[in-house]
Amino acid sequence: MPVQIALLRAVNVGGTGALKMTELKALCEDLGFRDVKTHIQSGNVLFRSDLSKGAAGQALDAGLARILGKAPGVMIRDRMELEAIIAGNPFPEAKPNYLMISFLSAPAPRDALDRLVAPDGERAHVAGCEIYVHYPNGSGRSRLVLPAIRHATARNLNTVVKLVELAREREETEPALSTRSLPSYLIDRL
Repeated sequence: MPVQIALLRAVNVGGTGALKMTELKALCEDLGFRDVKTHIQSGNVLFRSDLSKGAAGQALDAGLARILGKAPGVMIRDRMELEAIIAGNPFPEAKPNYLMISFLSAPAPRDALDRLVAPDGERAHVAGCEIYVHYPNGSGRSRLVLPAIRHATARNLNTVVKLVELAREREETEPALSTRSLPSYLIDRL
């Protein structure tokens, strides 16, 4: 079963959406996700689920709404999708921590870059459900205006690469057997 990677929007950034990663892990396990692992405080969680990516994302978003008071938005990708995103990098010369990938819940509209304002030389590229943005001076000081990423969640290239590594490690090892997924007649035998 492939590992799913959930990227949460607006969690633990700018003083909003405070969520401990231990709470996120517990929520995922309560939702029936298995082999759960969080990565850094910005809301990245890897897990296995019998649910489709869409259904897992909706379940996680609803669970987060109960905890946070509103649904933050959850984008789910798998390892192969993240590998394709890395391979499709239109700015290979950019420092990995200066290249942000904004993950959208649906393909970006054709006019996604029409209202781009890049006063510091930022460059953007649309590729399906992702928008790459190279911030030559770093994203923290940027005055970039790009309305198309307002409802996205962004990760720098270093984080995306690490998520791929974590997913690959999990896929190469068989997760511990969970009694949740076993029929009751087998649980009684354990």
